[in-house]
Amino acid sequence: MGKLTTHILDTSMGMPAREVEIRLYKRNDSSQTLIKTAKTNEDGRCDEPLLSGDIFQEGCYELEFIVDQYYAKKGIDCPFLKDVVIRFYISSNDENYHVPLLISPYGYSTYRGS
Repeated sequence: MGKLTTHILDTSMGMPAREVEIRLYKRNDSSQTLIKTAKTNEDGRCDEPLLSGDIFQEGCYELEFIVDQYYAKKGIDCPFLKDVVIRFYISSNDENYHVPLLISPYGYSTYRGS
C-alpha cells in the first residue's frame, strides 16, 4: 500500500514552514469530505502520512494549506494568499504520493515529489 505525504517550504525565508494547518478532503462529484487535519512540524512536514493503510484509496483529493495564519504569526501581512488549495488525483494505491508546497506571500508552486 502507498501513502500520501506533504511538506511546505517558505521560499521567501529559505526555511521550512512550521505550524501550518493542513486540511485533506476527498472529493466526490461536487461534494467533499474532510478526511484529516494536521499541522506541520519544525521540518515543515507532518509527523505521519496524511493517508495510508486502508484509507489510502484511488480518487480525487484536495489539500488546503492555511497560509495566512502562518504569515500572521511571523508578523507578515499576506493579503494575496489566505489559503492554497491543491486538487490532485490518486490513480494507484500501490504508489507513494508526495505533494510539496513552496510558498511566499505572493505565490506558490507544487509538484508530485518522491
